[in-house]
Amino acid sequence: MTDTPRKFRSATIYEGTIRATTRSFLHALGQDEDELTRPHVGVFHTGGEMSPCNMNLRDQAQHAKTGIYAAGGMPHECPVVSVSDGLTMAHSGMRFSLISRELIADSVEASTRGHQWDGIFAIGACDKNLPGLMMGMVRCNVPSVFVHGGSALPGQMPGVDGRDLNVVDTYETIGKVLAGDATQDELKAMSQACLPTAGACAGQFTANTMGMVSEAIGLAPIGSSMVPAVFSERAPLMRRTARTLMAAVMGEAPLPRDIVTRKALENACAIVSATGGSTNAALHIPAIAHEAGIAFHLDDVAEVFARTPLIGDLRPGGKYLARDVHYIGGAQVILRELLRGGFLHGDALTFTGRTLAQEIESANAPDGRVVRTLEDALSRDGGLAVLKGNLCPDGALLKTAGLKTLVHSGPARVFENEEEAQAAVQQMRYAAGDVIVIRNEGPRGSPGMREMLGITALLYGQGMGDKVALLTDGRFSGATRGLCIGYAGPEAADGGPIAALRDGDMVRIDARPDARSITVDLTPAEIRARLEGMQKAAAPRGGLLEKYAATVRPSHQGAVTHSGGVVWMRDAS
Repeated sequence: MTDTPRKFRSATIYEGTIRATTRSFLHALGQDEDELTRPHVGVFHTGGEMSPCNMNLRDQAQHAKTGIYAAGGMPHECPVVSVSDGLTMAHSGMRFSLISRELIADSVEASTRGHQWDGIFAIGACDKNLPGLMMGMVRCNVPSVFVHGGSALPGQMPGVDGRDLNVVDTYETIGKVLAGDATQDELKAMSQACLPTAGACAGQFTANTMGMVSEAIGLAPIGSSMVPAVFSERAPLMRRTARTLMAAVMGEAPLPRDIVTRKALENACAIVSATGGSTNAALHIPAIAHEAGIAFHLDDVAEVFARTPLIGDLRPGGKYLARDVHYIGGAQVILRELLRGGFLHGDALTFTGRTLAQEIESANAPDGRVVRTLEDALSRDGGLAVLKGNLCPDGALLKTAGLKTLVHSGPARVFENEEEAQAAVQQMRYAAGDVIVIRNEGPRGSPGMREMLGITALLYGQGMGDKVALLTDGRFSGATRGLCIGYAGPEAADGGPIAALRDGDMVRIDARPDARSITVDLTPAEIRARLEGMQKAAAPRGGLLEKYAATVRPSHQGAVTHSGGVVWMRDAS
């Protein structure tokens, strides 16, 4: 008696007389008769010359393809679009950054379902690449794995200082130049030194935050996210991961929607809070949840943030970088310590079929510098906070890691868009104590929800970062630090109270654990009266922005663009 060969979903594209032309296309790809019948796996990556983050991803994909082939699969390289946050900062191009997350997820779905791939190997390394690829994996629900392409190595300050540099140092030096505290030559030296290799920005900004999330949520190999992009050990990492993926394709292993459960989502939020990670994670984790058919919004994120201690001393709020986390043992050091304290669900599944607790059981203990023990936590209530009140009924988000003060009251200084605020900050047309308000930058109002790293870095460069607060219905970069509150909801375009603010209104911020509030000294009737009769901004016309503005949901729901709820199983057409 012989075993019946397993029939893969990709048989749809080559079996039978009617598929003769499809077989011709596969032969033209260089596949012989035996290779035609192997399981076909899409290798998705965002490699290209859009940014250093993406620069070596195609090289890494080649190692993944080698591993897939050696383990009995047939790899198909599928490059997808990417928009660089670095090259879109502080101009209108930033409107396309968050939108690119949806384009990436849609591309993964179109290629996987269109070509009937049996599995997905996804590699990304820029802010929106990581969540976009994971969203596509969960939506398609075939055996899948994600690998963060890794961070850049830090630069080094020339001379005896020798301190580590990253791109935020250049942003803040711009502010020093504008304030007269640095020269153009110093700025040039900084810009040339801060980013010496391929890879994502070196701090615990959005890319590295979501890299850690990919491990905590169970979609990536434990130990993968903090390996720097240019390290040679990435080649065997990709090949090993490919072998594990092929075992899942050919056998029985959990699918992405088995992995992305409420427990896994809470684990993802926990590692963000424990490392003072990017506020953008509060957009991306709900979006991944949405693909799994789980309602997991900002309030759910806030609950986990509030109960999870800050133990990673990472920039921008702390001292250390992704490379340093790699040298002490990787993200699993943080995961193991959180599990020890009961802050993780150890029984959550990973893509290997093993539980998270099983995957991290051999992880190193904290080193005490880069990662603290729970008993020596930097903060008992995490590195991020969701604030609510009459100014932001749906919530707003603040990174508290590294803040000198959690309380601020001051007059509003209102700007209708980023450009107005940028010009005012460059010319230092604001005062200590102000609450700088930038509105009409939400998902629909912008449209595209631009992030404001350029402005926040200028404030710090001018020596004013801890003397003012900033509030927006747009986003902040993961590299932002200071009393910078983003994602204010409802956004101005949806008639949120932020649209009613006027210069001089007193805004009160209290991010202490027992308060978590943001209010304006106006009564509900006064807010309603100001909002009545306000003209809405004209909708964008033509192209991608028009489609996005018409479909995007509020930021507290992840700024997703479809209703969700349909499960595409492994054998779906």
